[in-house]
Amino acid sequence: MKILLYTENEKMIGKSGLGKAIKHQIKALESEKIDYTLNINDDYDILHINTYFPKSYFLAKKAKKNGKKVVFHAHSTEEDYKNGFIFSKQTSKLFKKWLIKCYRLGDVIITPTPYSKRLLKGYKGLENKKIYDVSNGIELEFFKKDKILGEYFRKEYGYKKEDKIIFGIGLYIERKGIIDFVELAKRCPEYKFIWFGYSPLKLATKPVRKAIKTRLDNLTFAGYVEPKMIKAAMSGADLFLFPTLEETEGIPIIEACACKCNAIIRDIPIFDDWLVDGKNVYKAKDVDEFERKIKLFFNEKLSDLTNEAYELAKQRSIKIIGKKLKNIYESLYK
Repeated sequence: MKILLYTENEKMIGKSGLGKAIKHQIKALESEKIDYTLNINDDYDILHINTYFPKSYFLAKKAKKNGKKVVFHAHSTEEDYKNGFIFSKQTSKLFKKWLIKCYRLGDVIITPTPYSKRLLKGYKGLENKKIYDVSNGIELEFFKKDKILGEYFRKEYGYKKEDKIIFGIGLYIERKGIIDFVELAKRCPEYKFIWFGYSPLKLATKPVRKAIKTRLDNLTFAGYVEPKMIKAAMSGADLFLFPTLEETEGIPIIEACACKCNAIIRDIPIFDDWLVDGKNVYKAKDVDEFERKIKLFFNEKLSDLTNEAYELAKQRSIKIIGKKLKNIYESLYK
């Protein structure tokens, strides 16, 4: 059994959450010693597609014509598209139609969470498709709290030992909650805020561009950094803030859990099934509640939840994901 893993426009998506998910996928297959190729000219038994661009669609059509089995990985939905870049709200219905056209070609569909599975089941044309929810996974051994790296992070960005540091991660898009992150930095000048991630500002909406141009003494936009620096931030900062408005999974919160970093996330449906307020994370519905919980946390009114969070991350290790993918492949191959 040989799998063709196909990803279109790898350079474009390489620094996004999707790019990270695909790297995890490769490691998951390797952990189970599943034979795979990235070369479309190689022979294969099952085509596993990660993208929804035109070449992906036509490759799936060709594979079906040649009697190959197709796995379509649904990393995207209309819901996580429409609060993204400029004009995304206006084009979201067309985007949804295209997604359905692509995903229908899959003999099975894989999507990261029960929540995104429920969304897809609600799309006309996908109601009867076989859909599996399989996490994108976490490199558990890599995202392990590292005190030395944490000290390096503080030194690298000029933070003092006594500084209270809050960090966020995401592209420069409304959906990631970057506007609220900046607003919280304005409201909480006693704390340091730093945002990791980058995407071209010409694609951003006007409110996002305005937020990025905000100049505050306690606010830093660090841009894109390698995973090692994200690990350093998770080891050296005090709190991870994840004000995202929509996700299909949200890999950064799993990484924060693995790194035993306390987190406050937005209370949205995607997190209902597995992240529990007061058990492994804290949740907030809006800016006011984020502000209140941040201050409660730094005033030691909220308990440390990192051990419980780590248990959640363990359930999403790449080795476990590899076994789940293998079972799906074998069911198709047989």
